[in-house]
This record gives sequence, C-alpha cells and structure tokens, in this order.
Amino acid sequence: MTVAPERAAGRGTTSAPPPAQRLSWRDKLGRLDAKFTPYVVIAPFFVVFGIFGLYPLLHTAWVSLHEWQLIEGDQGFTGLANYAELLSDGNFWNALGNTVSLFLLSTIPQLFAALGLAALLDRGLRGRAFWRAGVLLPNVISVAAVALVFAQLFGRDFGIVNALLGFVGVDPVDWRAETWASHLAISSMVMWRWTGYNALIYLAAMQSVPKDMYESAMLDGASRWRVFWSITVPSIRPTILFTVIVSTIGGMQLFVEPQLFDPGGTATGTGGDDRQFQTLVMYLYEKGFRLFDAGYSSAIAWVLFLVILVVAVVNFTVARRIASKG
Repeated sequence: MTVAPERAAGRGTTSAPPPAQRLSWRDKLGRLDAKFTPYVVIAPFFVVFGIFGLYPLLHTAWVSLHEWQLIEGDQGFTGLANYAELLSDGNFWNALGNTVSLFLLSTIPQLFAALGLAALLDRGLRGRAFWRAGVLLPNVISVAAVALVFAQLFGRDFGIVNALLGFVGVDPVDWRAETWASHLAISSMVMWRWTGYNALIYLAAMQSVPKDMYESAMLDGASRWRVFWSITVPSIRPTILFTVIVSTIGGMQLFVEPQLFDPGGTATGTGGDDRQFQTLVMYLYEKGFRLFDAGYSSAIAWVLFLVILVVAVVNFTVARRIASKG
C-alpha cells in the first residue's frame, strides 16, 4: 500500500501559524479609546474630590497636630496635645452629649414619620401631584425663615406653643433656657424641614415595588398593615439604609438650626447661656472662628468625623437587621 506523497510529507509536522497582521492606526486608536475613555470620564470627580475633599481633610489633620492660630498661622508642632486636651474638655463632652441627643430626637421620629407619609402618598389620592410637591415645601424654604418662625412658636412669653399648653393647665416653658425643652424645640424644627424630603425618597422607592406582590398578598387575606411591613418595607430596604446613613451624617453635623434658635448668642456659637444646646459643630465654630484656635478646632473636626463614622456604622447595622426581619 502506497501513501500519497503530499500526505506522507505532511505526516508528523504542524502547520506554521499565519503571519501576524499589523494593526492599522484606526484599530490602535480604537483600542486606546476603549481602554482610557472610562478613566477620562471619571477623572473630573476625582480631581474635584482631591481639591475640595481629600486635601482639606489631610490639611485639617496636619493643622490639628500644631498650635495653629487662624490669623498668626503655625506656632509649632505639638503632636497629639490638642486631642489630649480635647478629651479632658468638659465643654467638648457637653457638646457631644447635646449632639447625640438632638440627633436621636430629630432623626428617629423623622424617618418613621417620613415612612408613614410616603405610604399615604403612595395611595390613590386626589391631587397627588399637589400633595407630593407640598411635602417638599419645608425643605426649599430658607432655614433662616424657618428658625424665625419656630423662634416665635417657642417663645417664652408670647409663643403659640406655650399658649396651647396653657389651655391644658401646663405652665409656660422657657424653651431656650432648659436643656430638654430646647432640644425638643430644635428637633421639631429639623423634623419639619426634612420629613417631607425623606418621604419623597421613600415614595420613589415604593413606586418600583411590583404590584403583583400586593395583589397576591391581598388575595391571601393580608391586611394593609401586614402588607406594609411584610412587603413594602423589605422591598425598599436599600433606600431605608441610604436615608439612615445620610440622616446620621446630617444629624451629627447639626449647626444652623441650633445656631439660629439662640438669637442672642448667634455670633458666639455657645448654644445658650449654659451651653444647653451647643452642638459639636457649634463648638468647632466657637473655637475656630471666635477664638481663632485653628489647631484645636481641627482636632474637634477629626473627632467629629470619627464619631460620625462610628454612629453611621452602628445605625447601618441596626437598620439592616430591622429591615430584614420586617
């Protein structure tokens, strides 16, 4: 039996790879465009963040390690002396306690009220666009105007709230002089401004919940209350977590409302005669812009950052567990 010469010659050998094709300049440009365009698109964010976010953060950390006057500048390196003094400062701990108190009194009721308000707006109401726009109105009004109105509402001598309390036999309350009274007044101001804003965020999330889930629950005989806590709340859990984190950051940085609530001490930032509603940001303002101690105020800023980080993580964990159980 004979083998064809061409088959015998090809037995035991491999075919040579085809010669590499040289890419044209258009193909090279297309590859470079696909590789580097995403980085060019996101570069503006990192540039802006580096200039207005990262650099001030690092510079504040550097200033906190120095005896630094706002006008005279650097007076020398002191290490952690500002932080050590801060931890033994009674005014700092008072401001921290006031901040946590105002945060809890304003944020927790605010988020529950926003959730209930969103559930009402999600129903088939007449004039839904009007009501949805109306709940956002407190947020677009100037905070100075809001503080002016609430200062009149909680006035000691001629305030409307004290007048209403008088009808039920309650003595007039000095809302600025007493610690808990001032905290309640300021918290009500914060709740009035931000409840509608959070309600619209929840409402947007509720609109994306599949309607067939509600229909199935109704066919099974579930009540509206059960449907809300078993379907609606778990379905919008990411949105709830988002509002918890954002409200935590805003609540721990509370400044404008308590600052304007004390007309006599607005320039000093002391938060009342006995510092009964001075927050951490107000104390930072007092040290940095009234006493010109930039080093000490920078230390306050960094401690505030760490406190917000811890509280945000705790709130995130608790809110996630509550939403998952619901």
